[in-house]
Amino acid sequence: MAKKRLGIGIIGAGFIGKFHIRSWISVRDGDINGIFDRNEETANEAASLVKSLNVGDPKIYKSVTDLVADPNIDAVWILTPNFTRLEVMEEIVNAVESGKGELIGVACEKPLGRNVYEAKKMLELVQRAKLLDGYLEDQIFSPTTIRGKELLWARGANNAGRPYLARAAEEHSGPHMPWFWEGSLQGGGVLNDMMCHSVEVARHLLTQPGKPRESITPVKVTAHTECLKWQNPKYSQILSNNSNGKVDYNNRPSEDYARSVIEYRDENNQKLIVETTTSWCYVGAGLRLSMEVLGPEYSLAINSLDTDMKIFLSRDIHGNQGEDLVEKQNAEVGLMPIVSNEENAYGYDVENRHMVQSFLNGKRPAENFSDGVNVTELLMTAYKSAEEETTIAFPPPDLETFIPKVAKGEWNPKLNK
Repeated sequence: MAKKRLGIGIIGAGFIGKFHIRSWISVRDGDINGIFDRNEETANEAASLVKSLNVGDPKIYKSVTDLVADPNIDAVWILTPNFTRLEVMEEIVNAVESGKGELIGVACEKPLGRNVYEAKKMLELVQRAKLLDGYLEDQIFSPTTIRGKELLWARGANNAGRPYLARAAEEHSGPHMPWFWEGSLQGGGVLNDMMCHSVEVARHLLTQPGKPRESITPVKVTAHTECLKWQNPKYSQILSNNSNGKVDYNNRPSEDYARSVIEYRDENNQKLIVETTTSWCYVGAGLRLSMEVLGPEYSLAINSLDTDMKIFLSRDIHGNQGEDLVEKQNAEVGLMPIVSNEENAYGYDVENRHMVQSFLNGKRPAENFSDGVNVTELLMTAYKSAEEETTIAFPPPDLETFIPKVAKGEWNPKLNK
């Protein structure tokens, strides 16, 4: 008998974990029944949030294996830091293969791996354990992306021809946690952290509805990376202070700016272009997501900070710093846009509904680990292009063994390398 409700286990209950939990009020057929986080205080905070939202009554577990072993857990969401994901996946598969627990599926946050080897290993492990797999790329599930794609293809492409250019950008003033700034832990800098979103949502918008991602084929990648802000002594000192001296951007920086151009070909050999820009040195109201799609007689534009609500606070109002108006908020005074429901605006609730319903129906999600592998392949090719300062034909040889210099601590633009 098919299950009617899915029991979810959350692995990693920090910043992104809480985003997923808050989105669960829109998930009607799944409950958060368990949480594991290496930090017990973080796990307790997340459990309290789950209970306050009435989206589950989770137990807190001492290990990933203990969580998987609970019969009330049918699927797990991997939301841990990048450098832990492969280890977490191995423990999940070991628990399943040893008979300690049974699962239907696994969903994993972006990026799937810090490099192509790790991403392919994640896919290999989930398939070996015969589990369904979902890649948590929220932006393709955002309401504006869904509605925008629907209309530009139905009204634009069906009358004037397919779109041929997509632009996507994600920009903010920098990550929350120190490990994000460490190339070896995160897998790179802003290119790996945020271009994973941009290349995938742009590819998605250029793909005809109902067609697989293979219907458009990447053939060339050109990219550029730079550290524009955070190697400045004032700002590198801020990073050092915030990490108790662990983050050293004078000697081991990561890129805070990245741009790529990816050339695709469609089934008719028509050239398509994806342009992406990502930055940790954007200072504005907060996180800004922007997308454009151009076709023969039409265009689409999306900007997450073009909100339907704004608030003005004069200089005489003083308050604590926070992120109550928008993620990565940079000010508490002035005219500020308000993203009233960030979980919905960025796509978390639709994404999680899709994953839950796919697992309940025994179907592989539309966005899965294979997509995560392809995104990682594109990102690593972009790093290779930036390092060699040339356009790279896709896929380049030895991509699976390629590790960016920034991930090895060998990239430093001040020293011209």
